[in-house]
Amino acid sequence: MTVMPSEPVLPPIPKLWKQVPRGRVLLFAPHPDDEVAGPGGILAMHAAQGDVVRVVVTTDGTNGDPDHRHDPAALVQLRRAESRAGLREVGVDDVVFWGFPDGHVLAPADVEQGVQLATAAIAAFHPDVVYLPWELDGHPDHHALHVVVTRALDRAAFAGLALGYEVWNAMVPDVVVDTTAVFERKRRAMLAHASQIAYVQYDHALGGLSAYRSLVHLRGRGHGEALRCVRGTLPAALARD
Repeated sequence: MTVMPSEPVLPPIPKLWKQVPRGRVLLFAPHPDDEVAGPGGILAMHAAQGDVVRVVVTTDGTNGDPDHRHDPAALVQLRRAESRAGLREVGVDDVVFWGFPDGHVLAPADVEQGVQLATAAIAAFHPDVVYLPWELDGHPDHHALHVVVTRALDRAAFAGLALGYEVWNAMVPDVVVDTTAVFERKRRAMLAHASQIAYVQYDHALGGLSAYRSLVHLRGRGHGEALRCVRGTLPAALARD
C-alpha cells in the first residue's frame, strides 16, 4: 500500500504587534550576543515602556573564538563585557551569567542542573513574559536551552506568556513585532560584540532577517522581529492589521 503524503496546510498570517506585552520580562540567551542578535529590538521596546527586564546568559561563549585570538579565561570576561555593553544600548542593565561551557554535549544530569537553575530563576524573578530560543533554532546550545527552559516553565507552573525568538533558523512566526523605531539601537548592540563581528557580520545578516520580517505587514519598509508562542495565550489587544 502506498501512503500518500498529506496536503500542505497554508500557515496563518502572523499577528503584527506595534507594542510588546507589559510586565516583568525574563529572557534566556544561550550565548553572550544572542540576547541582542535575536530579540534585541524587543528588549529595547520593553525597556522604553518601563518594564523590568532581566537577561540570563547561560554559556560562557568560549567557542566564539575559533582562531584562538584570545586567552580563554580573558575571553569569558571579554564576552561578558560585550554583553553588558550591548544590553546598555537597548536600555537593559540586569544580566546574569551562568557560565556553562559553550558547545558542551549535555548529559541528562547537565540538563537537570539547567532545569533547576532555570526554575529557580523563574521563581525568583516572577516574570510575566519569558523569552527563549524557539524550538527549531539551528544550534545545539539553542535547542538545549529551549528544552531546559520549557521544562522549567512547566516545573515552575508558569502561568504567563512564553515566546520563542529566532537567531539561526527563520521560523514561521505567530507574531511579528514592528521594531523599526528601535532597529538602530539593536544594530549598535550587535556591534558591541566586536569579538564576534570579527568573525561573522551578524549586524549585516541579522539586520537582513530583521528587514525581511517587515515584508508581510509593513510593505517591506522597516524592521521586525518574529516570535512563536511557547506557553500561554497571545494577548489579542496587541494585534494590529
